[in-house]
Amino acid sequence: MASLDSFKCRKSLTVGAKTYEIYSLKTAEKNGLAGVSQLPFSLKIVLENLLRNEDGRTVKKEDIEAVAAWIENRGKREHEIAFRPARVLMQDFTGVPAVVDLAAMRDAMTALGGDPSKINPLVPVDLVIDHSVVVDYFGTGKSLSQNVAREYEQNQERYRFLKWGQQGFSNFSVVPPGTGICHQVNLEYLAQTVWTSKEKRDGKTVEVAYPDTLVGTDSHTTMVNGLAVLGWGVGGIEAEAAMLGQPLSMLLPEVIGFKLTGELREGVTATDLVLTVTQMLRKKGVVGKFVEFFGPGLNAMSVADRATLANMAPEYGATCGLFPIDAQTLSYLKTSGRKPSRIALVEVYAKAQGTYRTRLAPDPVFTDTLELNLGEVTPSLAGPKRPQDRVVLAEAKAGFAQAMASEFKKNDALLERHKVEGTNYDLGNGDVVIAAITSCTNTSNPSVMMAAGLVARNAVAKGLTVKPWVKTSLAPGSQVVQDYLKEADLQKSLDKLGFNIVGFGCTTCIGNSGPLAPEISAAVAKHDLVAAAVLSGNRNFEGRVNPDVRANYLASPPLVVAYALAGSMQVDLTRDPIGADKQGKPVYLADIWPKTEEVHDLVEATITAKMFKTKYASVFDGDANWRKVKAPAGLTYAWDMGSTYVQNPPYFEGLTKTPAPVAEIENARILALFLDSITTDHISPAGSIKAASPAGQYLVEHQVRPVDFNQYGTRRGNHEVMMRGTFANIRIKNQMVKDGAGNVVEGGFTIHRPSGERMAIYDAAMRYQAEKVPLVVFAGREYGTGSSRDWAAKGTKLLGVRAVIAQSFERIHRSNLVGMGVLPLVFEEGTSWQSLGLKGDEIVTIHGLGDSLKPRQTLHAEIRHADGRVTRAPLICRIDTLDELEYFRNGGILQYVLRQLAA
Repeated sequence: MASLDSFKCRKSLTVGAKTYEIYSLKTAEKNGLAGVSQLPFSLKIVLENLLRNEDGRTVKKEDIEAVAAWIENRGKREHEIAFRPARVLMQDFTGVPAVVDLAAMRDAMTALGGDPSKINPLVPVDLVIDHSVVVDYFGTGKSLSQNVAREYEQNQERYRFLKWGQQGFSNFSVVPPGTGICHQVNLEYLAQTVWTSKEKRDGKTVEVAYPDTLVGTDSHTTMVNGLAVLGWGVGGIEAEAAMLGQPLSMLLPEVIGFKLTGELREGVTATDLVLTVTQMLRKKGVVGKFVEFFGPGLNAMSVADRATLANMAPEYGATCGLFPIDAQTLSYLKTSGRKPSRIALVEVYAKAQGTYRTRLAPDPVFTDTLELNLGEVTPSLAGPKRPQDRVVLAEAKAGFAQAMASEFKKNDALLERHKVEGTNYDLGNGDVVIAAITSCTNTSNPSVMMAAGLVARNAVAKGLTVKPWVKTSLAPGSQVVQDYLKEADLQKSLDKLGFNIVGFGCTTCIGNSGPLAPEISAAVAKHDLVAAAVLSGNRNFEGRVNPDVRANYLASPPLVVAYALAGSMQVDLTRDPIGADKQGKPVYLADIWPKTEEVHDLVEATITAKMFKTKYASVFDGDANWRKVKAPAGLTYAWDMGSTYVQNPPYFEGLTKTPAPVAEIENARILALFLDSITTDHISPAGSIKAASPAGQYLVEHQVRPVDFNQYGTRRGNHEVMMRGTFANIRIKNQMVKDGAGNVVEGGFTIHRPSGERMAIYDAAMRYQAEKVPLVVFAGREYGTGSSRDWAAKGTKLLGVRAVIAQSFERIHRSNLVGMGVLPLVFEEGTSWQSLGLKGDEIVTIHGLGDSLKPRQTLHAEIRHADGRVTRAPLICRIDTLDELEYFRNGGILQYVLRQLAA
């Protein structure tokens, strides 16, 4: 419906020969919204969204006025708004379960006597299949074709289902495998910076222009913020609701301005800048806040560098990391092959709205600011476990030694080395067994990719080779990368060092690193070695990259090549030689590191708009493998009960048109006690499936050979596999479970009460369900940090967990828990499960969940200890908005939407 337009700001905008309708911020300011021209660019986008969607119900006049009032309160005053993104982006790990849910909703709608065709995306949805390629093969010219063949062999069921979705749902497009990573495809092709759509107005069709906005089912959706597109990651649950026309409920955020000045020094990369900014913002504390970059440092900063910074917003904890529209934005749109008419629209629209940044424009008003002189950034890595743990390159060797003592408790084993059976080399702690140029963050940036190629070229010229224990790989986020590396004559050198292209998708960064060579894996296990990985990704959480690797470091692509040559984290790349030349003379990193000017000149000379236009001309068609995939037809999906990849989930079983009252939590048992920084990688099933695990046992029972287990990510459409893998990470530590010496045991185990038996968390949860005992989970700070994994919430729900009680939550996971009908609660400051003396054998009761429950209300947990003592602990309900309260009362957001559509 048309906006109520309380501020009379709907205007015409002419661009060339075309006329658009816009909601003018300048006019709205004149008509009562005083001062909004001073807002951060990100909030101007939010304001326009509310002006355009004012309907008197989800968006009221007072909501719009609240944005104007932000100038005074700077986001300190809580106000809930309803935000409607222009579109939704998905990758296949999160996209498959989302489409499974939509298919299940169609079945449920039919069961309720409604029209299943109502379950259909109402905004454009793009799903990019990019998370399924695994580095099973590497180091040869055949690696790419072999990995692609294996990918299709393992994923036929999933791909048939997605093809059905592409045919069965309107407004839904699938980008086939092998095209690139969703965020890079988004940046290079899908995003338009200014979006348009046609609407009926007074019997006429008008074309409305407005900011390109989106939500994505991957937390690194923020990468597109570098192109001035406001978007962020949400759970698949929220994304599905947005697809179905539901607004996203959110609080008007605080906006932290990050001022950049100066220029990067010689030899410093955008990756070094990103790791520095991530550390600074983590220290600042920006969870749940917008970050917006400003200052003279933006003047010469390319969109590729901006996107590298924006991509890491989940790592620094912010909702987004936005850059405004300026000359660099227009330059990138041109270079990446966007239509001239679109580029003209972006420029004219932004200038008309006051959202075009110039050197002379005054800085916006922010909640708070911090500043960095780019000239102070130094070469860096981050590790060994978290992306915010930056270590200066010159101190990386010492940092690893320190981690051996503090993190891995193996200080006395720093120098030990062990023969690898069947080879002529030995292996030690800190040896780099994986060196991967991977992920959207850096492969979207030509400067660091060209630098990696130049390092390889210079290394080959001096006769350097990669150490034999290093598994090397190059997985570009876009096929355009292949073109410009070939055009620059750098791919040959990368190939000689083993950095052959292994696929176009998200690989090592999400655990798709593939297995190590058997002899190396055996040596690591036999001698309990702390093997290392160096990857140009954004995630290095414990247990994520590879089960054999315990120390994981993020680094720029050229540093990945350098560490592959050095072969160890115990080599100081700033002082020690990384190898010897053909004459046996030592070669240092400085000898092969390219000059910034050389990299810049090569980028300018090589990359053309034609490359982008050619690669994206048939982006939805796919290769011969995709075209051969046969998909069923029909409005509802014909579920294959024998499938181990796609199954009809149980969320809507027994669903009635009106929800039953929420039951109180009575006499619940504790499933787990966790410490700080439990990530969604710990909670959600990810990586390889072990044969001895509950998920592995399920697959074996269904006649799946271990060699065909594939990985959890590819089986996210089967709830039976996923719920068995929830809380099953090999590195997770449930503080309830200890060995005979009193040490906490690693792995997904718990103690069943009152039997006292130790068992897998899944098995215990099923036993509790049979006993009709509700469950709760206790945790520390930053619970749920990590990717926007819907299964971290879905699995929690299916295991029978009614509430998660933590000291603090990561934004997306908290929202996902509510979206699945699980209650997130936080302790009052200064209180924790440790301060309450919990051991895991307590019984927990929480009342007040009925009609009187309000957002952020204080509740009380009654905790009965084994010795009979009773403790009352105040808890803050982290259902933050009235909309979220409705989702919770309905048992989840999908149930709420389904009931609304069936009414």
